[in-house]
Amino acid sequence: MAFTYFFRDFQTINLAVSHLIPTIQGRREIKIWDAGCAHGPEPYTLAIMLSENMGTFAFKNVRIDASDIDTSNLFRDTIEKGVYPLVELKRIPQPIFEKYFKKNGKEDYYIIDYSIRNRVKYYRHDLLTLKPIGYDYSFILCKNVLLHFQAEERIKVLKMFHQSLTPGGLLAMEHTQDLPKEVNHLFTRIANGAQIYKRR
Repeated sequence: MAFTYFFRDFQTINLAVSHLIPTIQGRREIKIWDAGCAHGPEPYTLAIMLSENMGTFAFKNVRIDASDIDTSNLFRDTIEKGVYPLVELKRIPQPIFEKYFKKNGKEDYYIIDYSIRNRVKYYRHDLLTLKPIGYDYSFILCKNVLLHFQAEERIKVLKMFHQSLTPGGLLAMEHTQDLPKEVNHLFTRIANGAQIYKRR
């Protein structure tokens, strides 16, 4: 299972949410793609941050499509159940933890509130097919994935993301991954301290 945990790289996700929310206000459908979601901590962290910052009514318009190649065949079951061991939840701020997680009967396992689970849907998907799982996304989050690809593959995947975003949609990447010069004309960087871009 991929190494990840809740509220990992919180700075990038928090910055992305702060830039995203003004662009999606009033929309009836807000589509987000978390590409390379592992077993779910990242899309659920994103969902929690959106819920905290959007309010209950607006958050109901959010749909997060979470995808991963998942050679283990375990990710779908974990994400759909929304049950995680306490060891993976220790970095969550206590007020957030108490609000969105409840003990699940098993010792040291907790389940995410349905209001969050209901916003996230898992898809098994290989980015290198270069076929997106959908279009008209307001936001694409892709961290800890592109660094495993060859340079030419990264360029092709980023072009696919560009096609999948709505005009002005946002893309956030791993903070160590600079945008290749071959796709500079497709995106504009909009944040200092994080790799967050707007689709041109």
